[in-house]
Amino acid sequence: MIITKKALPRRTFLRGTGAAIALPLLDAMIPAATAWADTPAKPKSRLGFVFVPMGTDHARWTPQGGEILDQLTPILSPLESVKDKVTVVSNLELQQSYPGTHDTSNSGFLSAAFAKHTESSDYHLGTTVDQLAAKQIGQETRLASLELSMDINPLAGVCNNGYACVYQNNLSWSSSTTPLPSEAHPRLVFERLFGEGGTSLERAELLKSRASLLDSFNEDISKLKQKVGASDKNRVDKYLETIREIERQIQRTEATDTEEFVSDIESPVGVPAEFGDHARLLYDMQILALQADITRVISFQFTRELNNRTYPQIGVPEPHHPTSHHGNDPVKVEKIAKIGQYHMTFFAEFLEKLKMTPDGDGSLLDNTVYLYGSGMGNPSLHDHVNLPILVAGGKNTGLRGGRHIRYSKGTPLANLHLTLLDRVGVQLESFQDSTDKVETLFDYVPV
Repeated sequence: MIITKKALPRRTFLRGTGAAIALPLLDAMIPAATAWADTPAKPKSRLGFVFVPMGTDHARWTPQGGEILDQLTPILSPLESVKDKVTVVSNLELQQSYPGTHDTSNSGFLSAAFAKHTESSDYHLGTTVDQLAAKQIGQETRLASLELSMDINPLAGVCNNGYACVYQNNLSWSSSTTPLPSEAHPRLVFERLFGEGGTSLERAELLKSRASLLDSFNEDISKLKQKVGASDKNRVDKYLETIREIERQIQRTEATDTEEFVSDIESPVGVPAEFGDHARLLYDMQILALQADITRVISFQFTRELNNRTYPQIGVPEPHHPTSHHGNDPVKVEKIAKIGQYHMTFFAEFLEKLKMTPDGDGSLLDNTVYLYGSGMGNPSLHDHVNLPILVAGGKNTGLRGGRHIRYSKGTPLANLHLTLLDRVGVQLESFQDSTDKVETLFDYVPV
């Protein structure tokens, strides 16, 4: 660990065996960091995206009344404690995602681009909004971006309506021909953030022999605490305890896995059996990655289009995809709404944790913007109009929360993407079929 006489460098790492842990922004870093832009006066911006599949039940999603987000609808109800940090946006559309399919719902969400209709490897889409941000604001971090997913096994071949599965498997594309695979395995995400890679057989040995990753950092942790004040010690303790708890959860999952560990890097142990446990782990890892400035850009494919996941824990034992073809059957529509509310529960918990996580002179949520939504409107019609979209963020993002904004019908989702890029300092004249920015979401124009 490198420590200056006057202050800690912003890029201070704890170093252990085969791993390095970046620290969150501490008070002790401020004197040395005043020449940087990431002081508490002007913290770095973060940008995230969460994709949920197969649209929504608009009646249980769309807020009623005027612009003020007062009474939350059933699907949005988990957001009650953070509704002042959230703005719901209606009437956005993916105009270039037709003909309407599940494939183009997924592929268009971050690209707003036309997906070439092909069953082969000559697929073509467009650079996604997260990767445009990563190419600029991701150059100062260890990972330019982080791509996550809840679905463990990528699909292969042709998935639907003559479209290659690549359009469903990948939210993020670094170019029109380069999809970026996402990671669903918590252990692999953890090791990508903090180290300890190697082959699958080496991982198996590590699982049998190692203690906590943090045990190898004891000496550096001790030295660090001698150099910082009481508030920084408390901040470091909470940060490291979060890492340790995530590691405990992964280890508990691995300890209960009864299957033989196979030599396959795509299928290691460590994926929680319970959907909720898996979701919370991946959301918690996003907080760690943002807090330690490992990355500033994240995309999270919460579940994939066409998935047949069941949710008996909330009274929906039927597969999601067939249920989404509800044909206005009130029983099926209600079940789609239950799934939407369940998915929203985890995002609301995530926002609450961001709000409670210190970052500079505020919270991590104060310096973060997340877009949450789907690339499909009514799943029974496979349409891409009136998408269920909300934007969450804190005070330093300029987002005016606690509102419901209704734009003119047919407003391109690309307008919102262009605005979010502008928020994090990426200035473009246009993005795909954008026609303008949607600055009414925000209180001020970024400098």
